[in-house]
Amino acid sequence: MYAKFFKRLVDILCALLAIVVFSWLYIIVAILVRVKLGSPVIFKQPRPGLNGKIFTLYKFRTMTDEKDEDGNLLPDEIRLTKFGKLLRATSLDELPEAFNILKGDMSVIGPRPQLVRDMTFFTDEQMKRQSVRPGLSGLAQVKGRNGITWEEKIDYDLEYIKKITFFGDVKIIFQTVWSAFVKQDGVSQEGMDTAEDLGDYLLRIGKVDKETYDKKQEEAKKLLNV
Repeated sequence: MYAKFFKRLVDILCALLAIVVFSWLYIIVAILVRVKLGSPVIFKQPRPGLNGKIFTLYKFRTMTDEKDEDGNLLPDEIRLTKFGKLLRATSLDELPEAFNILKGDMSVIGPRPQLVRDMTFFTDEQMKRQSVRPGLSGLAQVKGRNGITWEEKIDYDLEYIKKITFFGDVKIIFQTVWSAFVKQDGVSQEGMDTAEDLGDYLLRIGKVDKETYDKKQEEAKKLLNV
């Protein structure tokens, strides 16, 4: 009953409340991003949402636009600044996602929206995580965020969608606040500044071959019309 009829209403109320109550924080973070990283202040990226439909995710920018001599962006670990790491560690970079929730792209709680190129590697069973709106936070985030394996992350997503309840969502919200602002763990994978793409992970551990990997990357480009 909650998942079908009331969850969307709760999402709208929570998003509006967050934007109003923390408007001062939005302004402060936006100014700091503009001063330390330049413009644009908002980072936009296509992500797969409900039923795999692509939407534009909004976040505060955490990286510079540094490029090599050929005009290609430098690796993430070079462009991710100390200030950007702080924003990610505290999840302040995700504040603009409240507007995604208002638009109906996302929910407060649900499976985190992964990259489009990650989705192309999902099995039919794993694609079930796309049967609900992606969330600002979710069960996988409070169980370890990027500090757990891809298999564990997706299993937690599938576990969540089997039983969506109001009190379950409230519990995850409180656990998220504790994890993001007190523990500040699982932001990145061990030995890496950012999370590893699913395809890169599967290729590294030998679960897909290079031919399949390249094919899936091309599928992602077609979905993005690149």
